[in-house]
Amino acid sequence: MKRHLILFINYFAQYAKVRMAYKADFFIAIGTSFTATLLGFGFVLVLFSKIPSLKGWSFYELLFLYGFSLIPLGLFNVLSLNLYQFGETYIIQGKFDRILLRPIHSMFQVLFEAFRLESSQESVTGLLVIGYCSHKLHLEWHAADVALGIVMVICGAVIYVSIFLLLTSVSFFFEDKVGVVPPVYNMLAFGRYPLSIYNGFLQFLLSWIIPFAFASFYPTVRLLRRNEYAQFYCLVPVVAAVFFGFALVMWHAGERNYSSTGT
Repeated sequence: MKRHLILFINYFAQYAKVRMAYKADFFIAIGTSFTATLLGFGFVLVLFSKIPSLKGWSFYELLFLYGFSLIPLGLFNVLSLNLYQFGETYIIQGKFDRILLRPIHSMFQVLFEAFRLESSQESVTGLLVIGYCSHKLHLEWHAADVALGIVMVICGAVIYVSIFLLLTSVSFFFEDKVGVVPPVYNMLAFGRYPLSIYNGFLQFLLSWIIPFAFASFYPTVRLLRRNEYAQFYCLVPVVAAVFFGFALVMWHAGERNYSSTGT
């Protein structure tokens, strides 16, 4: 664990140095990412300009949910750069050979060789939105609530990483430049809104097949002290552990199936 932590720090520091060598490009990327985040909040504003509530959710409750969803999503997006392009970069171009030659876990290397640093603004923005909505909703945060929130954020990030590791593992068996990651990535937006607005099939899909609801919706219900779905938020760490374990199994199976390009 200590060795991996030191390697992570070195990976991050080295990549940050390279990224900051072009400061203008970096700050433009942050501005672009922040603009995209603001547009998402703009949709919520437009939505509530037409309706007083959404399936029993007030404006500030929905804004709280949206803000909370950004925190684990921001953490995931910082780490997801290589997962998004894994099939083309590592499999088709044969760069996974280099990964296998190093005496460190291949998944660790793929996750932490590159970072999307500009996505860290999503987590910061989410924290600010939660603070603002907590004030408007008169929510009191005690030490236990803060600790629970941190655990839920970590579990949410693990769930996101696990889902996309599973999808990335498919590239070991089917060599495709695009893969199945981009279509599922577009479904992340479903986790930013109350689960109750979707039909039964989507609720089941977002809970038990692609569990984005456990990364954002169920934790938010608990933090807002709402009564519905109370039986599910306790399962958030379980879902995170199960899907991460499944991702590890699939990754190792894919790694055994991998054959070099010979280049």
